[in-house]
Amino acid sequence: MRTIRLHVALPLAVGAELPLPAQASEHATRVLRLVAGDPLTLFNGDGCDYPSSILVTGKREVTVRVESRLLLHNESPLPLTLAQGVARGEKMDLIVQKATELGVVRIVPLLTERSEVKLDAARAEKRLAHWRAVAASACEQSGRACVPEITPATPLPVWLGSLAEDGALRLALLPEASRSSRELRFPAAGGLLVVGPEGGLGERDVGALTAAGFDGLRLGPRILRTETAGLAALAALQALHGDG
Repeated sequence: MRTIRLHVALPLAVGAELPLPAQASEHATRVLRLVAGDPLTLFNGDGCDYPSSILVTGKREVTVRVESRLLLHNESPLPLTLAQGVARGEKMDLIVQKATELGVVRIVPLLTERSEVKLDAARAEKRLAHWRAVAASACEQSGRACVPEITPATPLPVWLGSLAEDGALRLALLPEASRSSRELRFPAAGGLLVVGPEGGLGERDVGALTAAGFDGLRLGPRILRTETAGLAALAALQALHGDG
């Protein structure tokens, strides 16, 4: 039987009876067609699943009871941050969705030298909310109970200036690099992976990354699209150094 999982931004505790948020209620009744008595699993990003049951369904509200709490152990031992040059339209949605499934702990949308996407304040706020919803949905599907952090879109130099000296391995996907993923040795702090947008990273970008201690990483002899490159790298790093 398929387990239905819903993300809710609410405190959850065993025995609690609570109404679902409006969007989750609508999804439960109109899309999933759940009724009173049906089981579902809630999670709020704290690393646990909360098996629950539906008490009441109404036109605008669904009330559930939290039955138990299960601590999950499916997070990768390799904490990875994907710093992705903002891609156009559905490409960015795909990147956020699949990076979440691949276990990243953080996604940083970057505005780089060759970025084609321009975001004013209002649009940036809407895109951030949308990307966070995409990540939560990907967690519902993939069984993760920890939703990756997604930061506001940030110019590359600003992000580099904000980085802490935490020991994380700093990597940037560059076609001309010679270092391969097999050669890497990750510290406990994990790694940061920078991927350029559709036009790739510019010379100023590469210079800033080099000055900030980033090493180039090469995936292979072919140049990959931005929506392929980061995901392929994440899958390789997880297989070689994390989940594998």
